[in-house]
Amino acid sequence: MTKSKAKALGEDVFFNTPAGVAYLGTEWASNSVVRSDLVVSHFLDSVGGYRHKSRRDRLLNILDVDLDWHMHQISDGERRRVQIVQGLMAPWNLLLLDEVTVDLDVMVRQELLQFLIEDTKTRDCTVVYATHIFDGLDNFPTHVCHLQIGSTTTPKPIPWPISPETAVQNDRGIPEEALHEIASPDRIGSKLLVLALHWLKEDRLIRLKLEAQGDPAFKKRGALPESSVPTDSEVFYRKYDYTNSA
Repeated sequence: MTKSKAKALGEDVFFNTPAGVAYLGTEWASNSVVRSDLVVSHFLDSVGGYRHKSRRDRLLNILDVDLDWHMHQISDGERRRVQIVQGLMAPWNLLLLDEVTVDLDVMVRQELLQFLIEDTKTRDCTVVYATHIFDGLDNFPTHVCHLQIGSTTTPKPIPWPISPETAVQNDRGIPEEALHEIASPDRIGSKLLVLALHWLKEDRLIRLKLEAQGDPAFKKRGALPESSVPTDSEVFYRKYDYTNSA
């Protein structure tokens, strides 16, 4: 464990979490409570949906949620929609999204992103969105940020859409090759995808270097050397046959 000085809205996120911060992550849908026999309408009322009727109803329509669904009978994707309604119906100042749109279909996801764009503009609030799905996202962010080995690579988030001028202003946080590919008319995929791929390749090279140096924080990944894999059948089955506990 290491000490952290991370702050949100000027407050320590670990010891004095400020009001107005909302977090939606993927672990919610696997919680045993939300997989029990709960009717969606009752569940939303129990978490204050009646206090935010206008926002709740708009989100129900965007996410195509049936209020008569029973939480234990619906799919993971439908359960995810209920989670998003529950998490967004109360107004927030800072919204942290961690891969929660992964289970949404293309149309619902785009309508949700449009709702978030409108919300941030009209209420002057902020969304921090972590995702590995980049389709249709080029017009969503106002800034992008690269986290590498636990730290940001630039002093400030990089304004988006990117240009050579903004790249220079942000200590060259964008690789030169990525800039050229983003600007290319022959580019395959979204601009954000191009940038993410360059950053990921850069991160992997750094990690491989740390692994080769024997850094204890970076255990070597991938296939094991042949010398560490048992070839004797008796040794192999004794090691991997979990039906024999002796």
